[in-house]
Amino acid sequence: MIAGILKENNGESRVSLTPEIVKQLQQMSVTVWVEQGAGAQAFYNDDAYMQAGAQIKTAADILSQSDIIFTLQPPPRELAAQIPAGKVILGVLQPLFRPEEVEFWATQQITALSLDAIPRTTRAQVMDVLSSQANIAGYKAVLLAAYTYSRYFPMFMTAAGSIAPAKVLILGAGVAGLQAIATARRLGAVVEVFDTRPAVKEEVMSLGARFVEVDGAADASAAGGYAVEQSEDYQQKQQAKIAESIAKADIVITTAQIPGKKAPVLVTQPMLDQMRSGAVIVDMAAATGGNTALTRNNETVLYQGVTIIGDSNLAASMPADASKLYAKNVFNFLKLILTKEGNLQLNFEDDIVRGACITHNGEIVHERLKSAKPATSSVQG
Repeated sequence: MIAGILKENNGESRVSLTPEIVKQLQQMSVTVWVEQGAGAQAFYNDDAYMQAGAQIKTAADILSQSDIIFTLQPPPRELAAQIPAGKVILGVLQPLFRPEEVEFWATQQITALSLDAIPRTTRAQVMDVLSSQANIAGYKAVLLAAYTYSRYFPMFMTAAGSIAPAKVLILGAGVAGLQAIATARRLGAVVEVFDTRPAVKEEVMSLGARFVEVDGAADASAAGGYAVEQSEDYQQKQQAKIAESIAKADIVITTAQIPGKKAPVLVTQPMLDQMRSGAVIVDMAAATGGNTALTRNNETVLYQGVTIIGDSNLAASMPADASKLYAKNVFNFLKLILTKEGNLQLNFEDDIVRGACITHNGEIVHERLKSAKPATSSVQG
C-alpha cells in the first residue's frame, strides 16, 4: 500500500505525519510518499523523511497513486478532484462545517475519514486530535495574551512599588480551557472560570482557579467536550455573571464551540464597553463566528482600548510539537484500519472507524450528515 503525505495549504504550518511515524509505517510494510517540503514549516525536512524510508514525490503523483492520503486541513477542491475513485483521505476535515465538500467527496467516490469526528470515548483518547491540539492551543492562548498585555501577569513587590497580579477570565473548561488555567496560574495570574458543566468544577479548583457557577445549565455530558445550546433563562443568568467578572478582567480567554453551529456569543458589546482599557481577549472560537460580538477570524481588533485576537488555529503556531502529537494520533487510528500486511481494511463494526467515516462508496455515511442530498451529480462551487 502507498500512503501519501500532502503539503498543507492556506498557511497551515503543521504536517500530518512526522519522520518518526513514517519509520513505523515502513516497518508495517507501508510505502510512504511525501510531497517535497511538506514538513518544512514544522521543522521536519525532506532528508529526515528520506532517512526514515520515505520517498519524495510531487503532489500530482501522491494524489493519483496513493491508496490513502494524509492531510491535516481538507485538501482544496482542485486537489481533491485529482484523487481517483476508491481512494482514502484522512485528516481533520470538519465535515459539519463543510457540507458542500462532503457531497463533493461522495460524488468523487472518495472515502473520507475525519479524525475530529471520532467519538470521544476512553478507548479513543489516544486518537483524539481535538484534545492533543486543544492542549497546545490553550497553552499558546495565554502566552499570546501575556505577550500582548501591557502589564505583568504575576504580583511584584519592588522598591518602586507593588504590582497587582493580572486577573484572567476563562470561558470554557474543556481541554484548552484547563491548559489555559494551568498556564495562567504558572505565570502568577488570578484566574476565574465559567463553564456550563458543573462536573468540571473540581478540576478547575484543583488548578488553583475560582469556578463561577450559574444554576440551570443543560446537561453537556454527552457533548464530547463541546458546549451545548442553553435555555434563554440560563443565557440571561450566565451573561449577568460574565458581565460582572469581565468588568474586572485584564485577560479573557474564550473557548466555547458547538459542533456544526455558530459559536455562542458570550461577550456582548455592552460587556466590551465595560472592560478595562488595555485588556486583552483571545477568542479561540473565531473560526465559527467567535465568542465575542466583535471577533474577526485571523484578525486582531482594537475596540476602545480592548484588544480582541481572533485565532482558532493556535496549535499551528507550535508546529513541531503539534505535528508530533497529531502524527501519533493518526498512527494510533491507523492501527485500527491496517492489516498486518500493511493493507487498508475498514471495519465498520468498530464504533471509532464508523464514527470517523464521512463518505464511502459514493455515499455520505456519517450519521449527522445522512440527511444531505445523495451524491448523484457533480457539485457546483
